[in-house]
Amino acid sequence: MAELFKLRYLPLFYQDLSQVHDYISHILQNPMAAKQLIESTEQAILNRLHNPLASSPYHSFKNRNFPYYSIPVKNYIVFYVVIDQVMEVRRFLYCKRNFSALL
Repeated sequence: MAELFKLRYLPLFYQDLSQVHDYISHILQNPMAAKQLIESTEQAILNRLHNPLASSPYHSFKNRNFPYYSIPVKNYIVFYVVIDQVMEVRRFLYCKRNFSALL
């Protein structure tokens, strides 16, 4: 029987997602692309919830209590940790950003 994981989002994830949505919608003037990115992100997170430990941890030089895992979504990456039976979604970052400075 598969383990059941709960899903939790940090406010910083919502802040990242909102900034990306606003940029694509208003600066790039493509609200449909912004909506599709949000939908793709939601689906990718829900798909990973079934087995959040299936992928390799994100390699980091920092000592962490919980390793980061990642989910690629178009040109962005969702970062999350697993704490007991909770998949905690922490960041949503553009793939060309300096992750080590932001995580």
